[in-house]
Amino acid sequence: MKLSSIVVATLMVNQASAFAPAFSGIRTSAIASTVTVEAPVEVKKDDESAPVVTESKSVETPVEEPAVVAPAPTRIQPGRYAELEKSLTVPFMKRPAALDGTHAGDYGFDPLGFTQDNDLYTLMEAETRHGRLAMLACVGWPMAELLGPNWLLQGNNHLAPSVLNGFNPITFLATVGIFGGLGFLEYKTALRRVDQTKLGKQHKEDMADVWNYGVPGDYNFDPLDFYSLIGDDAKSRKGLREVEVSHGRAAMLGITYFAMWEFLTGHPIVENNPLFHPNLLVPFLGIAYLSFGFFFEIENTDEKLFEIKTTSEGKSRIARIGASFGSVTEGSDQKAWKLVDGTETLIENLKGLKQKYDNLNDSYTNNVMSYAKDEKK
Repeated sequence: MKLSSIVVATLMVNQASAFAPAFSGIRTSAIASTVTVEAPVEVKKDDESAPVVTESKSVETPVEEPAVVAPAPTRIQPGRYAELEKSLTVPFMKRPAALDGTHAGDYGFDPLGFTQDNDLYTLMEAETRHGRLAMLACVGWPMAELLGPNWLLQGNNHLAPSVLNGFNPITFLATVGIFGGLGFLEYKTALRRVDQTKLGKQHKEDMADVWNYGVPGDYNFDPLDFYSLIGDDAKSRKGLREVEVSHGRAAMLGITYFAMWEFLTGHPIVENNPLFHPNLLVPFLGIAYLSFGFFFEIENTDEKLFEIKTTSEGKSRIARIGASFGSVTEGSDQKAWKLVDGTETLIENLKGLKQKYDNLNDSYTNNVMSYAKDEKK
């Protein structure tokens, strides 16, 4: 027997067992696999002519495999509308250089040129704060007039207290306190760091290809984890920010409408309003909305915010409606296509419906107002 072969096999086994604990405790791509190593062992018999028998042993040795690289996280890419020369929302104006569709709510609308001379992050932060405040106000204003005691409201018509409607001593002190608290919050958070919190780090990673500031309006506040509601990636989070900005803008317009309506009419917004007192306006708008979708569709493009087009089914339906009213006769297909383009017959029909609605609405309003006067007496 050759002792050298036995010694080599023994050393290989000891070496493999010595490395095994080291590799078992490391979470890497080094994975132990079975490799057969043949260690020849010669066995001699007394007869010199007897054949030599070779035995094999299997020894486990670590084999390093290539590491699996995780895919890079998605990020917001700059310049969604960078190729457009004109504004997306104001097509006859040049697109502002800073508004290229990168950020949430950016549709290239800046007719007064604020983004040319001011910091973009500061402008977006201000818009986000005003939008959030307006959304709260749009809920609080009508709720105050519906549920608040009369001694907290203004005038004989019980209007919500405001700059235009006026205040009493209690509501004035409450308003000063509320806006004082908001001003203190503004003072404490105007120069805050937003890249050290959980959401701040996430925002900074999402916007790493754009800038190093994260996103405006970040207070690291998401107790119900709504921020990952539609997806845990950069595009989904930007989609939710788009929703917030859009609702905030609508709320700012809405609260402005509330204030101006009450200032000009002297009546609360909840009085004879279709959102609070049912009348024929809501059914009429519902029917108009369904009728619009029955014939037309809205398409969004990179050049236009929206474009109204008649569907192929809508063209056929309009033609059938025109034929049923006798406006289409044999050999007069051109009249049907005139109806498709929204012409005289359809307009006249809508005018007649509007006149009927105005008459019914005036009658309803007179009845409600007379009833309210009788109650006050």
